[in-house]
Amino acid sequence: MSKRINIAQLEPEAYKALLGFEKYLADSKLQPIHKELIKIRASQINGCAFCLNMHTKEARALGETEQRIYLVSVWRDTATLFTPEEKAILALTEEMTLIQQHVSDTTYQNAAELFDKNYLAQLMMMIITINSWNRFAIATEMQIE
Repeated sequence: MSKRINIAQLEPEAYKALLGFEKYLADSKLQPIHKELIKIRASQINGCAFCLNMHTKEARALGETEQRIYLVSVWRDTATLFTPEEKAILALTEEMTLIQQHVSDTTYQNAAELFDKNYLAQLMMMIITINSWNRFAIATEMQIE
């Protein structure tokens, strides 16, 4: 396998711009576990081992249970394991990640009823950001340490 480019080294300003999204999100009102659920689910869908490894560790550090981490990919099949807010977040994450199907009115309205407009905007930015990081890591074949 050929070694791929290191965008962070070759284009540090581009990397810094993506880190700017992370800074914005770190200062947002998003609950830490909401951030990690988004990062885990999007990384599962995108097949990003690097990000999935990182964010499952970070979720554990926040006190997330192994059971919930293992079942994020099948959250619809769990009756009470995830809150209505978390289910709305996971549905929105899936539809924004698999954007070819678009975000349904049902998913959007459910989220809009559970969160104020600013929180919903921050959730969407978190989903956009992790999808960017997934593509960054996959395209450059970032390896788990």
